[in-house]
Amino acid sequence: MAVAFAEVVRQTLAEAARLHGEAMPAAEATAAAAEAMIAALRGGGRILACGNGGSASDAQHFAAELVGRFERERAALAAIALTTDTSIVTAVANDYDFARVFARQVEALGREGDVLLGISTSGGSANVVAAFDAAKAGGLTTVALTGRDGGAAGAAADIHINVPAASTARVQEVHRTLLHALCALIERELYA
Repeated sequence: MAVAFAEVVRQTLAEAARLHGEAMPAAEATAAAAEAMIAALRGGGRILACGNGGSASDAQHFAAELVGRFERERAALAAIALTTDTSIVTAVANDYDFARVFARQVEALGREGDVLLGISTSGGSANVVAAFDAAKAGGLTTVALTGRDGGAAGAAADIHINVPAASTARVQEVHRTLLHALCALIERELYA
């Protein structure tokens, strides 16, 4: 039994490594997203992040790395995960629609010059797309981090970082690596 389990682990690692290699074209878009985020932070702006399920967790992780620290001691950076206030999320979902849970927060918290990062492994998250619409109306730069073909979220964003795979788990693994690359670039540029 343990041998079969170990083989599953080896296959998972091999598939993740393969997909990381296939995601190399995302380097340019990731660099562009880092430049936009650095400009926002330098200008006194902030980064808002959102997503659903595992992508909500990734949005929170990204915000935590910026507000806390990633790899070096430095001043806190302004980042907010729009997934963390359960009272807002549930009130907006109840009073309006679940598709508005992030857009309403962008309307309240986003300012011209800020960046909105929307994470969607399917690219089809209606609430992320609605948040992009609200962000554009408010003068925010939008960054989509997607899987599959990028879907409506990728098409709606100013900057689209795509991991072209169908497996949600594998896409999330590459997303985490790309988010860490963003953190490294932001820290390196702002706190060299």
